[in-house]
Amino acid sequence: MVRTGGFLKLAVLAFAFILAIYLAFQLLEIRMEFRLGSRMGKSVFVKEDLVKPVGNKCGLSKACPIGQFAFKMASGAASVVGPKMCLEDKMLMSAVKNNVGRGINIALVNGRTGALNKTGFFDMWAGNVAPLIQFLKGIEEGTVVMMASFDDPSTKLNDEARKLIADLGSTAINNLGFRDNWIFVGGKGIKTKSPFEQHIKNSADTNKFDGWPEVLEMEGCVPRKED
Repeated sequence: MVRTGGFLKLAVLAFAFILAIYLAFQLLEIRMEFRLGSRMGKSVFVKEDLVKPVGNKCGLSKACPIGQFAFKMASGAASVVGPKMCLEDKMLMSAVKNNVGRGINIALVNGRTGALNKTGFFDMWAGNVAPLIQFLKGIEEGTVVMMASFDDPSTKLNDEARKLIADLGSTAINNLGFRDNWIFVGGKGIKTKSPFEQHIKNSADTNKFDGWPEVLEMEGCVPRKED
């Protein structure tokens, strides 16, 4: 009986020890999931902040003056996440709208009303530059032009296409290279170089992603075209 009682006590102690270890691991797992969830939640909020206005149109850090269009945009992320373009609280192009693609993404906006005229994306890796040139030549005077890169925006670009984009106010287009990230807002008939442009080179020394530079984001206020 003594031996049996001792065995039962040992069994109870062993069971309690195993139960304590199990509960400790469960608690640790819950804490890890909570921390991971919190981090992911913050990351999603930062990404969604581009498309969900918080106070100001398109979620700008400050409101635009009367007579100017508010915009916010981002380039694509590597070859995974497409670019986004918002103007006056309206998402013009995004992966959710299913109207973005590899290469150069373009939104044409009426410079007087802010209404979206047309969008298009042109594959500069496996596509043909001719459709891009035709699209650029068809842009009417007074049109606001928004452009963003996704994956590779330059391999098929030629001198004619680069000049047409430069005529819209771009200064970086002539240096745009393989897998560079680039965002730009210009206009047809612009007399000066656009102040709304960002460009980052694809470089193994500075790339944030494997083979691609970090995402570019830009916001600002575009003057409305007067009659």
